Amino acid sequence: MTTTMSDHHTWRSLPAAQQPDWPDPTAVEEVVAELSGYPPLVSPRECDRLRDRLAAVASGNAFLLQGGDCAETFTASSAEAVRGKLRTLAQMAVVLARGSGLPVVTVGRIAGQYGKPRSRPTETQDGLTLPAYRGEAVNGAAFTPADRAPDPRRMLRAYHASAATLDQLWRLISQGYPNLGQVHGWTREFVARPEIADRHRRLAGEIESALTFLRAYGANPDELRSAEFYTSHEALLLHYEAALTRFDPRTRAAYATSGHLLWIGERTRQLDGAHVAFAESIRNPVAVKLGPATTPDDALTLVERLNPDAEPGRLTLITRMGADRIRDVLPPLVEKVTASGVPVAWVCDPMHGNTFTAPSGHKTRRFRDVADEVTGFFAVHHMLGTHPGGLHLEVTGEDVTECVGGCAAVSMADLGKRYETACDPRLNHNQALDLAFEVAGLFREPSGRAAA
Repeated sequence: MTTTMSDHHTWRSLPAAQQPDWPDPTAVEEVVAELSGYPPLVSPRECDRLRDRLAAVASGNAFLLQGGDCAETFTASSAEAVRGKLRTLAQMAVVLARGSGLPVVTVGRIAGQYGKPRSRPTETQDGLTLPAYRGEAVNGAAFTPADRAPDPRRMLRAYHASAATLDQLWRLISQGYPNLGQVHGWTREFVARPEIADRHRRLAGEIESALTFLRAYGANPDELRSAEFYTSHEALLLHYEAALTRFDPRTRAAYATSGHLLWIGERTRQLDGAHVAFAESIRNPVAVKLGPATTPDDALTLVERLNPDAEPGRLTLITRMGADRIRDVLPPLVEKVTASGVPVAWVCDPMHGNTFTAPSGHKTRRFRDVADEVTGFFAVHHMLGTHPGGLHLEVTGEDVTECVGGCAAVSMADLGKRYETACDPRLNHNQALDLAFEVAGLFREPSGRAAA
């Protein structure tokens, strides 16, 4: 599929859901003009390489791990914060690779996740109604008229924060962080905890044995590292995405250079809407979130629109059904899309369908629900003979207390101790690694029982 810059502008004539109510349209156009002159954040060649990696996921020959913050903040691009996210994803990737026997494609929800869709356009507190917080690219989180006023110049700050985060990422990766020896050392510390399940220790032992084998043949695990890491975010703010779209003379196609992989959310996947039209117009690999109301015909139409040439690696379908719906809703979608012959990567987002409000007023998720949705996802694909292609998670490298349960033993009473998310609750480092071990076990027992 070749896309041109003229194709790229067709979204402007279509209804665009979840866009901010910018108070000054002229200021928006000025920001777009300024952004249009900025350097790309990622290159078309990198996007093409990720599409090749996702083609392996779609064919059952790789597994996708996609994770990071629900909503990034402008202060989260420090070396320490980025290092923590890299560490968490690297540990998860090693565990998943050992459990699955497949290469793991690692993609961060990072360096661009500054816009958020909301279920309501406004929020009311103590009789005062203000615009909802839509991410730092739009407005501030503090409940004040000044902070909640949409400001298009925040999109410029989002670009610079993304660039700073990428700079930290590439600097750490170029310095060899993290290497395989470091990753396994951290994992050994994790499984040494008394509350860790014996099956997790057995898998960690297999990793230890594999490293021992490598050393016996002269390989040094401290020198082994992955040189590939990709970025992703929701393509929500179309003025921002369009301003960073560039034409690549090599492929004669348009690429969104704000990130390698962009996705359309559950709230913006209208077939006659601007977001689907924008995704059609770019050459990047793209993804779509599918919630429990998705029909098989909805899924198939999106597949035909976004991957008309049946190109492997072009399209990822991210299901977000909820633990209580996944086993019933997912099978007809997979059957319909599979029967079409169009290759897609199926990925599970077990976070968004399992959110509830705790008595304390904090939004949270139960680890057991997250694990159970992944278990259902694997069970459906095992039953249908298709490939459970990956995970899409909201995780952090910090020891936050935002989700309850798991080996971290976070209780409802703990939520207020370190509840730091800018929007939705994330798995902390230990919960994320616990989930990776659970999922690794599902490759061996696809219908296995989820953890409490």
